[in-house]
Amino acid sequence: MALTENLEAMLAQGKDSAMLRFGLGSAYFNERRYDEAIPHLRHCLTLDNDYTAAYKLLGRALQKQGQTKEAKQVLETGLEKALASGDKQIEREIRIFLKKI
Repeated sequence: MALTENLEAMLAQGKDSAMLRFGLGSAYFNERRYDEAIPHLRHCLTLDNDYTAAYKLLGRALQKQGQTKEAKQVLETGLEKALASGDKQIEREIRIFLKKI
C-alpha cells in the first residue's frame, strides 16, 4: 500500500491532525500530485497556523501549479511565522524560494 493510501486510510478513520495533513500534502507533493497536495496543506494550516513547513510546501505546490502570486503570499506569511518562532532552517529555505519566484 502506498504512503498516500495509508495516510488517507488514517484520515478516513477520523485521525485528522495537522501532522497527518502535512504528511498527506508532502506525500502528494513528492508524487508531483500538486493539485491533491494543496488542499491537505491548506487544511494543515487551518489546524495549526504556525506550521512553518506547511507554508513552505504549500507555496512550492502553488508555484508548481502556476499560482505564483498566491505562492509568494503564502511564502511571505510562512517567512513571518518562521521569523517569529525562530525556525532558522525554514526561514532560509523560504528566502531561497522567494528569490526564485
